[in-house]
Amino acid sequence: MISGHTGLPVYRTVTPYKAVPHQGMPGPYIGKAVRVHCDAAVHVLANRVDGEPVKTMVSAGIRGLTGASDDKQAWSRLFVPSDIVGIKVNCSGAPEINSNPEVVGAIAEGLVGVGVEPQNIYIYDRFENQMRMVDFASHAPKGVQTAAAEGERGSILGYDPYTYVEVNFFGEEDTRSNLFRLISERFTKVINVPTMKEHRAAGVTGCLKNIAYGSYSNVARSHEREKSNTYSFIPTLAAAEPLRSKTVLHVMDGLRSLWQGGPFLQSKDFLFFPKQIVVGTDPVSLDHLLIEMIEAKRKEKGAPSIFDRSPEHLRFQPELDPQFNSFVREPGHVEYASTLGLGIYDRASITEKVIKL
Repeated sequence: MISGHTGLPVYRTVTPYKAVPHQGMPGPYIGKAVRVHCDAAVHVLANRVDGEPVKTMVSAGIRGLTGASDDKQAWSRLFVPSDIVGIKVNCSGAPEINSNPEVVGAIAEGLVGVGVEPQNIYIYDRFENQMRMVDFASHAPKGVQTAAAEGERGSILGYDPYTYVEVNFFGEEDTRSNLFRLISERFTKVINVPTMKEHRAAGVTGCLKNIAYGSYSNVARSHEREKSNTYSFIPTLAAAEPLRSKTVLHVMDGLRSLWQGGPFLQSKDFLFFPKQIVVGTDPVSLDHLLIEMIEAKRKEKGAPSIFDRSPEHLRFQPELDPQFNSFVREPGHVEYASTLGLGIYDRASITEKVIKL
């Protein structure tokens, strides 16, 4: 138990799926992160991403992670031609802050290069209306598909009725969060592409938050008033099968980021441009690096730490004053995930390789 957290909610995970041996989180490169930075990737004044440098960044990242000498060899360490791959994007802050289609397109090209058929690649998120705000199609190889769990908000047809996590947080009527049906029934593997940003309830939106809350239904119920149950809910969802076994790669998109008010861009003052991606198979290690990045930026801006739990910094939204937040943030969910075996949190045990292009 992480210090400061007692009396956690009682979870019941229901799934017919078993763990796949030697596959999934934390993966073969446990405790390893490859950070790739390129100044040319983003034109800050125009707030525009340049696709060609991004392709080079993704290539350098996957080769740096696997140790392979070329892209095909690198991607083949994790994928085979028969795979059906879901690419989990983050569109919750679209169109201002989301997984950039240039990054997603480069990933899809890597999969096609190793023999995965374009029609067996799905770019997905929960809400169709958010996905429509981002032009993924023109950046991905022809034939790559897009899919959303909810064509209309609140629809349950896209979720698996037999795979869910059940928990009662605040006495809500619906206590189940069901897994996106394509993950359980169609995909053989998942690539997670979160946007590196602060989150007003979870502390950060990183690998764990994106793959968990973006793959299950009925998750926003975890935070109400100032109380957030993201500390234990995010890791519990991420650790459930088959999501855990199928999620084999994380590419954190830090071309743009925000340091306050996430997941949405509430003010342009909160936007900044790290011009980086971070690649790995261990979501805990990658998220620890994200926490460091957000903490450093908030310190630079004179804002409280995302670990701050003092009542005097609580004030219900909007979060336009960085001194206040609607919830007690729970960045401790990253360390808690390490206790479920999802990765390494100890900073001294994390190896970070930095590539500057």
